[in-house]
Amino acid sequence: MKTLYTAHATVIAGRNGQADTSDNQLSVKLAKPSGDKTGTNPEQLFACGYGACFGSAVEAVAKAENVTTGEIKVQADVSLNQDDKGGYFISAALNVTIADVDKATAEHLVQKAHHVCPYSKATRGNIEVELKVNNEPLKAAA
Repeated sequence: MKTLYTAHATVIAGRNGQADTSDNQLSVKLAKPSGDKTGTNPEQLFACGYGACFGSAVEAVAKAENVTTGEIKVQADVSLNQDDKGGYFISAALNVTIADVDKATAEHLVQKAHHVCPYSKATRGNIEVELKVNNEPLKAAA
């Protein structure tokens, strides 16, 4: 294994606190999603990270398969859910729009990206992830 990059962040006071990266590139106030405090929350941060990573995975798959695309847009929705026993869990939906390719090609690229994206690998089998292309769920999302 070869480590390519390690992010370092410090969070004080959990969901109602402050998060800062060691390189000072990100400094955010945190707040619970339904709270009255101003700030972002872990679900928003996860959605940003997953969306960015997945978009790059689509680009990498397209490049590897010599497919020329236009803009790749990922709408990442991360939900905080509560089960019947009061426990919490997250789920995600990724809606991908790829300009300048047909529907079948877009679906193929998204399916393959889901197998190479590090976030998809980390979440596979742990959380529900719904894949969509142009607002339509993929039939055989893996």
